[in-house]
Amino acid sequence: MTSIRHFPATHPLPDWRNFGVMLRVLLSINILAALAALVQAPDLAGWASRYIELAAVVEPLLLIGLGLLSLLRDALWRLPLRLGQACVLLMAGVLAGAMVLYAASLGLTETAGVWRGALLAMAATAALLVYFELRSGAMSPVLTEARLAALNARIRPHFLFNSLNAVLSLIRARPQQAEEALEALSDLFRAAMRDPAEMVSLADEIALGKQYLELESLRLGDRLAVDWQLGDIPAEMPIPPLLLQPLLENAVYHGIEPAPEGGTIRIAIEQRGDELRIAILNPTAGQVQHAAGNQIAVANIRERLALYYDLEARLEIETGDHSYEVRIVLPCQRRQPTQPR
Repeated sequence: MTSIRHFPATHPLPDWRNFGVMLRVLLSINILAALAALVQAPDLAGWASRYIELAAVVEPLLLIGLGLLSLLRDALWRLPLRLGQACVLLMAGVLAGAMVLYAASLGLTETAGVWRGALLAMAATAALLVYFELRSGAMSPVLTEARLAALNARIRPHFLFNSLNAVLSLIRARPQQAEEALEALSDLFRAAMRDPAEMVSLADEIALGKQYLELESLRLGDRLAVDWQLGDIPAEMPIPPLLLQPLLENAVYHGIEPAPEGGTIRIAIEQRGDELRIAILNPTAGQVQHAAGNQIAVANIRERLALYYDLEARLEIETGDHSYEVRIVLPCQRRQPTQPR
């Protein structure tokens, strides 16, 4: 099973195909260009025009460089770390020199600035490589596993307490169903005690969610209706553990229990292109109280998604007059990098 120990975020050379990495590079270089324009401009009024001139050279260089690095990512990861970093620096310098020569051919700059442009590009690239190496240390498997364990520990007591209460409510009135519920509860306990660094298959996570809802249906009876809408999904796709269950628990606790007539929880999971989309919708008895009660679970899942996927995953919330919907979007394709030597 895929583990966070093998995630690209833990590699000292960044994953150039990652949206978060691209965004950080673009923002960093544009901030440097803006500062350079501020230094070179004769006054504040001329700062904007000078920045536009610099951006005309910097932006194509950035886009071409990121495109080449994304194509060469796997090859760079197979190299020893320092050699891979040296290749990135050399490529940045060559591209910058070529762009300056091209700008000189159009009369926008002087050919004497070729070496200066190449050195500036290499210096900026070196600073970014140092940042990403430090970041990979902060995202090291040991530290990340500790953070995930702490986040999962916040979910487990509430999850297990509510599950146990569901069983206790059946013992006197329906002992046979209580026995069945205890068997289901043991499976839920086992899932809750998994290593938080290990990912689980989408099929296993769906099975866990169904098992939890079946347990709650023993307690709530006809008040709880569930509508699973599963499209053509990659059943073996690895996803973080306990992703669905806390949201389903909140849907039951805040959406079904407060309403005497109950309601329906709708879970829609589908693949669109390279994205897996998960949506959980439930009725609300009071949307303000419901949203406040959901904050812990939502914040927990959002932080775990950031640890697993950086900016490639997102969690969105939509609150209607009588409904509350949580949507999660995950990248479907994740490559495991060769470990640095």
